[in-house]
Order: sequence, then C-alpha cells, then structure tokens
Amino acid sequence: MSHGFELEPARTAAVPDNRAIAAAMALLATINRGLMRLSMIALVLTAVILTYSVVSRYFFQAPTDWQDEASVFMLVGVTFFCTAYVQSQRGHIGIEAIAGLLPPRVNAARLLLVDLVSALFCCFFAWKSWTLFHEAYVDGQTTSSTFAPPLWIPYGMMALGMSLLSLQLVLQTLARITNKAATERAA
Repeated sequence: MSHGFELEPARTAAVPDNRAIAAAMALLATINRGLMRLSMIALVLTAVILTYSVVSRYFFQAPTDWQDEASVFMLVGVTFFCTAYVQSQRGHIGIEAIAGLLPPRVNAARLLLVDLVSALFCCFFAWKSWTLFHEAYVDGQTTSSTFAPPLWIPYGMMALGMSLLSLQLVLQTLARITNKAATERAA
C-alpha cells in the first residue's frame, strides 16, 4: 500500500522562453491559485452545510430541502475550478508505464500528442458547457426540487473551469513547442 511519502514532489512547468506565453501563464497561475483558495473554502462550507443538515434532521426533526443542491453546486465548482491548477502542476493521473522505455524524442512527441488531444477534448467540453450555460440562463431552467436554484450556476462553473483547463493545456503545449531548451534536449 502506498502512502505517497515515496513520491517525488510535484513538478511545475519551466518558465516558457516566449514572453507572451510566460505572461499568460503567470496570469493564469494567479487565477488558478485564487480559485483553488475559493474552492478550499467551498469544500469546508460544504462539510458544514451537510453536518448542519444531519444535526438539524436528527436532533431537531427539522429537515432542510436546500442542503443537497447547495452542496452539489459547491462540489461542482470545487471540481471544475481546480482542474487548471492541477494541470499546471501536472497532477492529473497519467499512465507512465512506457515513458521510461521510449527514447527521449519519441517520449517528447508522445507528450505533445497527449497534450494536443487533451486540449482538443477540453475545448470541446468547454464549448458544450457554455452552450448548456446559455440554454439554462435563457430558458430560466431550475432544478426540480422545492428549493429550485437556477441551473446556470453549476453549468457556469463547469464552463469556466473547463475553459481555464483548456487555456492551461494550450499554453503548456505552446510553451513545449516554443521552448528552445526542450527542443534542443529532445534532439
């Protein structure tokens, strides 16, 4: 059983050689850190809300009808708002079984291909999320509960989070392509 103590610390991407990409990545890193802190607060608040709901229902026989949706909405935000930060740390799960077996140039090409395919998928996901957000906002869609919060809230968080993840992937891919040291090492 692994407890994580034998793992290396997270590797952040090197500062890109291109100044525009470096500036965009620095701005995105600031946004990502802010959203991560907001997500931490939301996660604690979600735990407080669910604990309140259980205590209220069990001890005072006063069930609440809003806690589930509030908690789910916050968890959607936490999940999607943190994706770009995790990607900036290269913290998403990846299967590296063949990375050590491949020559450096082939491995660099494999990593570039994975980043490109991931960026394309995330851009598509972000686009579809924005269309869901727009549809829910224009049509005034709500959940079917008595609390009935508007659905544009979770769709908007999902769309923003996926857009930031897409941007993170695109910037990392551009940095990989334009960095002189990386292309010289692969050659």
